[in-house]
Amino acid sequence: MAENRTSEYTEGVPCWVDVQLPDVEAGKRFYGGLFGWTFEDAGGGAAWARLDGAGVARLSRKRDGRMPTVWTVYFATPDIGDLARRILAAGGQIVNAPVPVRDLGTAALAADPQGAVFGLWQAAAHPGFGVRHAPGTFAWAQLYTSDTDAANVFYGQLFNEALFGAGARPDFGRAPVTDVFAAGMPSQFVVHFRTGDVAAAVGAVLELGGRVQAPPFETSYGKVAVVTDNQGASFALLQR
Repeated sequence: MAENRTSEYTEGVPCWVDVQLPDVEAGKRFYGGLFGWTFEDAGGGAAWARLDGAGVARLSRKRDGRMPTVWTVYFATPDIGDLARRILAAGGQIVNAPVPVRDLGTAALAADPQGAVFGLWQAAAHPGFGVRHAPGTFAWAQLYTSDTDAANVFYGQLFNEALFGAGARPDFGRAPVTDVFAAGMPSQFVVHFRTGDVAAAVGAVLELGGRVQAPPFETSYGKVAVVTDNQGASFALLQR
């Protein structure tokens, strides 16, 4: 079932995703063809992605060739400065310090002790996803990590209520990096988008110029395939 969301998200809940791409126009063709997204100008060469008018993601132009082509998940927080301090105290890093994004909110990038990068978002005019859990929208963030026990401790310290509190329904799991990637690959988040038919969606990815990193496999939260887009950004397709 789709969940519309116009209010603020609880701290520790994935509230937004964006992707850094060398070619935003090529990204629009790929994701428009795969998910039926439409786009509007976000300034600076970026584009807001929408599904039936609701915001689902942002495509940004990669300004430095040394930066990875990657999807980033953002976790909500009511106080980004306080969360940044707690991340440092727990052994993580602040990759990009909190910075206001016009009147939309304040963003930062952080890394956990195993090096997996994730975003922080303190909302103002932009609360996050307009819709999630529907086909073609965000459904899950899986952390593939070199140390699942350490990850559970780190994120449990930061986001205990969202992950383990009474009635929590987290969109965030942890698994060994070798479940999908070759040994030696760095710890990383993989953003999952929902689909009604993962096999058909994999076929569409290939037709649009993407590739398959892990063919469909069963997980505790659904059937998943890990793929890349036509510019090398990894993401997953989730059938529930």
